[in-house]
Amino acid sequence: MKKLSEEDLRDIIEGCTILGTGGGGDPEEGWKMIKEAIDEGNEINMVTLDELPKDSVIVVPYFVGSIAPGLKTTKEVKIKEPIKKAFERMEKYLNKKISAVVASELGGGNTAVALSIAAKLNMPIVDGDLLGRAAPELHQCTVHIYDIPMYPSVIVTETGNLVIIERYADIDDYEALARYLSVLGGKYSAVVDTPMTVKEAKKPVVEGTLTLGMNVGKALRMARDREKDPIAAVVKALSGWKIFEGRVEEYQWRNEGGFLKGEVKVSGIGDYATHTLKSWIMNEHIMAWMDEKPILMPPDLLMFLNDKGEPITNTKLNVGMKIHAVVAKASDKWRTPKGLYYFGPQKFGFDYDYVPVEELVKKVIR
Repeated sequence: MKKLSEEDLRDIIEGCTILGTGGGGDPEEGWKMIKEAIDEGNEINMVTLDELPKDSVIVVPYFVGSIAPGLKTTKEVKIKEPIKKAFERMEKYLNKKISAVVASELGGGNTAVALSIAAKLNMPIVDGDLLGRAAPELHQCTVHIYDIPMYPSVIVTETGNLVIIERYADIDDYEALARYLSVLGGKYSAVVDTPMTVKEAKKPVVEGTLTLGMNVGKALRMARDREKDPIAAVVKALSGWKIFEGRVEEYQWRNEGGFLKGEVKVSGIGDYATHTLKSWIMNEHIMAWMDEKPILMPPDLLMFLNDKGEPITNTKLNVGMKIHAVVAKASDKWRTPKGLYYFGPQKFGFDYDYVPVEELVKKVIR
């Protein structure tokens, strides 16, 4: 077990915001949740699955909703801590004490949700998550690769809705139900789902990803302190590649069905001056092209950073902004036929067979 210091937590939030591929929630809100938890005197402890007792019950707390800016409810706030309410109701439903939480994905917001609720309820968080990055839909969860259901589920909105989903027909229905409740709530719904034993969790959990996020954040912090190249530090920590540098020429997005959807076009500068980069966004960067040819396909990761190496989320992305584009490999769990069924190009309507990012970047790395 590792007790996470405030510095560790800041590194995790920055690193996981980078790994959130433009989505994964608002890191400022995420840090606010964590700071509140630690200011109340709570500790945040991180464990591996092997460190948990075998009879432990693990659940997944997170938010579902659009990351589009400006969304808010016009209804009265009736439940101030909906994620905590969902957690308490899950324990009552299971009639079991929950032992630990695991993050649904990596991101400045949703990773922070899991960290803060673990602190407030005095339980550890597993060093891992169920994605290895951030993604827009409940379909993009590793449990589906191993036929582990996400039910029972408790979904709560600030406006007072509390729904228990004992069973769903399929993941399409579950996604629609959770998404609809987030729309009713004005912006998001709080979810606690996927209760698992340690043995069950061993299959879907992408282990070590909180440590990865912490290492990325630490590498970035140290590069700044030592006046080293922050972009190179992130690339090295991720075992990734820098593929582009430029300025945002066009960025059009819309809030559609509980998702931020849009496209961004970046015009190259410096070594990339005669080239363009385009990314298709569904909350996160999903698919990208350089000079109209695919340069990144889901489930692999595309991240936009500024000159300081700071992650640029898609809610903050603006025309005229300078960006560095970095890519990295997805978890091997996704690079399987079943993984690609839920998170490959064709899942998002693109008529491409998946090509790993390490093959695509060979054509552009100088």
